[in-house]
Amino acid sequence: MSAPTPAEEAQQARQAQRAPVVRLWLAAFCGYLSLGSTLQTLPSFTEDRFHAAPWTVAAVVGVASLAAAVCRPFAGRAVDAGQPRRTVVLGAVFGALGGLGHLWAPGLSVLVAARLLLGAGEGTLFTSAISWVMRGSADSRRARVAGWFGLSMWGGLSAGPVLAGLLHAWRGDSAVWAAVTLLPLAGMALAISTRNPAAPPPTAPGPGALLPRGSRLPGLAYLLTSYGYGAISTVLLLYLRHEDIGGGRAALAVFAVAFLITRAVGSPMVDRLGGVPAFVVAAAVEACGLLVLACWADETGALLGTAVTGAGVALLYPAMIAVIVGRSPRGQQGAAVGVMISFWDLGIMVSGFISGAVAGALGYAWSFVLSAGLSVAGAAITVCFLRARRGAPEHGVAARDTERSAPR
Repeated sequence: MSAPTPAEEAQQARQAQRAPVVRLWLAAFCGYLSLGSTLQTLPSFTEDRFHAAPWTVAAVVGVASLAAAVCRPFAGRAVDAGQPRRTVVLGAVFGALGGLGHLWAPGLSVLVAARLLLGAGEGTLFTSAISWVMRGSADSRRARVAGWFGLSMWGGLSAGPVLAGLLHAWRGDSAVWAAVTLLPLAGMALAISTRNPAAPPPTAPGPGALLPRGSRLPGLAYLLTSYGYGAISTVLLLYLRHEDIGGGRAALAVFAVAFLITRAVGSPMVDRLGGVPAFVVAAAVEACGLLVLACWADETGALLGTAVTGAGVALLYPAMIAVIVGRSPRGQQGAAVGVMISFWDLGIMVSGFISGAVAGALGYAWSFVLSAGLSVAGAAITVCFLRARRGAPEHGVAARDTERSAPR
């Protein structure tokens, strides 16, 4: 009997590590449904119960993103070490404890600790789940799998506020916090019902295990492009209201529809086009939408710019997954994915503060101009430093050889 070829060995390894995608998708959806439910209720709850100032309310809401950003690389590294199921379960436990803290919270300090736990749980659960899914995905389907799996995040964040509104109308805040506690437990049950995949061959983690070599420049490019979404989520509605433009009731819904349609339809195109070209196109589309928002100051322009921005943002994630997993050394791809998503978290956090400051000093339109410029900068970094050699694939040995010769 002849020895298996390298391609056959790779296929056998993927089969051994194949993830239970549906159950992991539902587990991640439950985690983000929990987090999204807090976004609707938490600001008024914090203000009414603890008499918090507006800046304190903003800090309490945002601290969850900081915890998620810190935990994601560790979660990815745990998946690289062969413990994906345990890490998904641990993230769900953190999320449930965070929800319990919201329900109990006798003081502001306990609420902050609960937000940290909830953010850590969300970051750990999603990062370990997507890293597990990526380990078992064929290279030719990497972007579409990542794009479709990422809808668990956006679906949960979109449906969470609706669920919270219904629960609040039924039983008040306590019903919301009970759901925030129980939803991660549902995700934990889904994760426990899976089988841990075969452990990968042991690899030496090295000093860069939590910030793998292939994740740094892609992470920076992703951070710069995340700023546009942060501006949309923080200042768009204020801009439409204060400038008497109109469209405030429909703007975020238009963004969501454009995002979801483009993500669902466009993710397979990323695999055909390639991660680097697709990321550059997506960043350029995002920048165009932001410039339309800045320059076309009526309701039609606002809604059109919001839709175009949503379409651009939709493909940033699957494109960057294709880039960053392909450039990262074997055995460090989970950590690289965690770093990438952490950069997204940090970019959104920073954009909230800077966009507000720029809008107050120069006007809302300049917030969108700045966001467009940063999207172009992210595309420029990608073009200059991340593109693979002509004719070389973005995965495997060729991509790692390209990386060694790429500027730092």
